[in-house]
Amino acid sequence: MTQSPTDPAGSATVLVVSDVRSSVEHYARAFGFEEDFLYGSPPIYAGVGRGDVVIHLQAASTTQRPVGGGCVSLFVGDAMAAHAELVERGAPIAVPPAPRDYGLIDFVAEDPDGNQLVWGSEAGRGE
Repeated sequence: MTQSPTDPAGSATVLVVSDVRSSVEHYARAFGFEEDFLYGSPPIYAGVGRGDVVIHLQAASTTQRPVGGGCVSLFVGDAMAAHAELVERGAPIAVPPAPRDYGLIDFVAEDPDGNQLVWGSEAGRGE
């Protein structure tokens, strides 16, 4: 496929949170992300990353979008291993892992504001 100079080369999901600093700390502690950047004092925007994924966190005070209405799907090599890691980290799991009829094993973890992170892998891996 031919790439155009105007084709997107990446993206970042932006989730609205009530407190950026505490959300960054939660994403690190519960989900294994690392702080990429903080903007503002106090922070009103931040980035956290893990593997090839970057998620941006935006303070509710800076947007009209609702807090906690976001969702991002994260594709991993082994959803069951990811689930075990997150449980060990104390991450809140909203939906436990299970094989789905769409060909994935996935589960849902939530941040303190209710934003969802769906972790999934192809069915047959980690079962």
